[in-house]
Amino acid sequence: MKRALVLLSLLALPSLVLAAQPKLYGRYEWVSLPELNQTLQAKMDTGAYTSSLSAKDIQMFQRDGEEWVRFKLATKDGGDSVYEHKLLRISKIKNRAEGAAEDEEDDSNPGLSQRPVIELPVCLGGDQRTIEVNLTDRSHFNYPFLMGTKGLRKFHVAVDPGERFTAGKPNCSGG
Repeated sequence: MKRALVLLSLLALPSLVLAAQPKLYGRYEWVSLPELNQTLQAKMDTGAYTSSLSAKDIQMFQRDGEEWVRFKLATKDGGDSVYEHKLLRISKIKNRAEGAAEDEEDDSNPGLSQRPVIELPVCLGGDQRTIEVNLTDRSHFNYPFLMGTKGLRKFHVAVDPGERFTAGKPNCSGG
């Protein structure tokens, strides 16, 4: 009986190894934001901890005793649509060049900015995950969405910096 279990375990091992392999994507990919009805170019940034979405006219407000945030997209095709989302938390982010943002706890540093964080379904390739996304104006950057390591881990992704748009347009149905 033990011998049979060992043999079955050895037969299952290759599939376990394959399941553990991350999907390989390029440094830049397309992502879809189904709740916002948008498809955007994204930078896959292993140097950033949190993901960021380019937003403007960001306003905090209360609804039924809970914190919410209202914003417009700060993208070429963002239009004037106003989005409202329940606030997950406020993140303290180091102000640096694109992609070098990390969550911080030190309020005394003037190089920190506070950004609202929401949970947002994101489609990458054929996979959809709900990830934390902070809202900030990225209109001066080339890519309106930045996927940080926290989001990359949820998608179980590895990034090849020499590749671009390997996943093609996102194709998630149903979530």
